[in-house]
Amino acid sequence: MIKRIYFSNTLIVFASFSVFLAALIFQSAIVWAQESKSSESGSPKPNIVIILADDMGYGDVSWNNPHARTRTPHIDELVAGGINFTDAHSGGSVCIPSRYGLITGRYFFRAPEQKGKWGYLSPLIEQGRETIASVVQIAGYTTAVIGKWHLGLDWECKDSSKSLASRRQTDPFTNTDFNRPVGGGPSSLGFMYSFILPGSLDMPPYVFVRNEQVVDPEIILSTDVYPKTLKGTVEAWDRKHTGKDDIYWGHGVWWRNGEMSASFRIEKCLDEIVDEGVDFIQKQSKNNPDKPFMLYLSLTGPHTPWVPGDDFKGSTSMGAYGDFVSRIDHAVYQITETLKSLDMEENTLVIFSSDNGAPWQEEDIQTYGHRSNIRRGQKGDAWDGGHHIPLIMKWPTKIKKPRTYPHTVSLVDLKATFAELTGQKISDRNTEDGHSFYKVLEGYRKPIRDHVVYISSSGTLAIKKGDWKFIDCLGSAGFTKPSRLKPVTGGPRGQLYNLKEDPMERVNLYLDQPEKVRELSDLLDEITTK
Repeated sequence: MIKRIYFSNTLIVFASFSVFLAALIFQSAIVWAQESKSSESGSPKPNIVIILADDMGYGDVSWNNPHARTRTPHIDELVAGGINFTDAHSGGSVCIPSRYGLITGRYFFRAPEQKGKWGYLSPLIEQGRETIASVVQIAGYTTAVIGKWHLGLDWECKDSSKSLASRRQTDPFTNTDFNRPVGGGPSSLGFMYSFILPGSLDMPPYVFVRNEQVVDPEIILSTDVYPKTLKGTVEAWDRKHTGKDDIYWGHGVWWRNGEMSASFRIEKCLDEIVDEGVDFIQKQSKNNPDKPFMLYLSLTGPHTPWVPGDDFKGSTSMGAYGDFVSRIDHAVYQITETLKSLDMEENTLVIFSSDNGAPWQEEDIQTYGHRSNIRRGQKGDAWDGGHHIPLIMKWPTKIKKPRTYPHTVSLVDLKATFAELTGQKISDRNTEDGHSFYKVLEGYRKPIRDHVVYISSSGTLAIKKGDWKFIDCLGSAGFTKPSRLKPVTGGPRGQLYNLKEDPMERVNLYLDQPEKVRELSDLLDEITTK
C-alpha cells in the first residue's frame, strides 16, 4: 500500500505502513530535538514591552540633560539599570514616518502613497508585510498594541457612493460608519490584541478601536463637550495650527474639532491607555504565565493637547508641558511596578523611547529656560533636534551592568533586533533598512551601523555616516523657519556638518568639502533607488 504524507510542505511517498510509521517516529524525534534545543539551558525568551512617548525630546529625560527643568525619576531608573543609547534616532522627524519605520524595519520613503488625513488615513503598511509583531509571533509570542496607532485604517462608509470624507459644507460629520468593523490595522499585521486611538490626540476621530470594533459608536462632536475657548485664554504661536471651529485653551492645550465617541474624554485618554496596558500584562501573567508576550504601548503624550490630568496639574514649575512629561514618567512607573509585582521584571526587556523630537521652538526655550531637544531644531526638522531621541533598554537577566552605548542606532533597527533575539533570520526584502543591535545588549561596544537616513516632515532626506551629516536642502526642511531656502549662484545647495566637531550643526561645510558631499549624496541616491 502506498502512503503519502506532507512534512513541511514536502510530499513523501511510502511503500509500506512500517516505513510510514518509522518516518512518523523519525519526524517526531526531530521535532522533539528542535524543541529541546530551543529550551535547553539558559533563560526563556524574554517578554518585550515597548513604551513609546509621543513628541518627547531627548533632553526631557532628566538623566540626559544636566540643565533639564523636567524631572523623570522613573525613566532615569531604567537608565540606572540598563543601556542608554545616546545617539539613537527615529525613522522620521514626525509621527507617521517614525512609526512606520519602527513597525516595519523600513524607511518611510518606501511606503505607499498616503491617502486621507488625521485619523481617517488609509493603511500605510501593506497587508502581509512582516512587522515587529509578526516576527515575534512566529517565535511563540502573544502580541498586542495599545495606544496611538497613526498608520491608517480601512474605515467603512455609510454611503458607498461617496468618499469617506464626503460631507456637506455645513455638516461637520464625515461619511464614516463607526458601527462597522475597521480593517487594515493591527490585527492584519501580527498584533493579536489591539486597543488603539486611530491618530494623535489632537485630531479626529476621537474613538477607541478594540480588535477592529469601535468601542463606543455613538458619535458626537468634540465641541458638544468642550467649549472652543476659555475665559482669559491667551493665544500663542501654536494658535496657527487650529481653525475657528477648533478648541484652543492656551499654549499646547488645543485639539481639532471633529467626530468623537460620546463617552470619550480627551483628558482621560492617556489614563485609559496605560490602564489597558497594565491589564494586558496582568492577564498574560494569569492566563499565559509560560508564554512570552510583546506589548507595544504607544502613549499619547506629551504631544498636544497638554492634558496631564488632575493629579499632575501644577506638579512642576514647567507649566502644562512639564506636568505632562511627569505624567509620562509616571506611566513608566505604572508599567515597571506591574512587572515587579508579578515577578516578571527580571526577564522582561523594557524599552523606552519617543517617536521624534519635541515641537519645542526658540520661544519655548527662552520662555521656560529648558532645551527639550538639546540639539539644533525640533520636531519635523532634518536637524538633529527632529529625530535624535531618548532610547533606553532594561533587561536584568541579560543586561547585568548599566552602561552607555554612544554609537548610532535607529528605531528602524528594532525589528531586526527582535528577530535575532528570538533566533530568527530576517530577509533583506522585508527589512531593507534595519540592523540588529542584539549583540549590544550582550555587551558589544562597537558600531553596528555604517550610516543612517533621516526623513523630515517635508519629505527631505538627510544621511549620516561616521562623523558627517548631509542634508539635501537649505533650511530646516521642517517646522523651524525657514523650512526651505532657495540656493543662490555660487552658494551651497545643501548642508554638510561634522557632528563630532559641530554637534549643533552651526557651520555648513558644503562648499569646503565637495568630495564628502559627493560621497554622501551618492550613497543616499544608492539607498533610495535600491
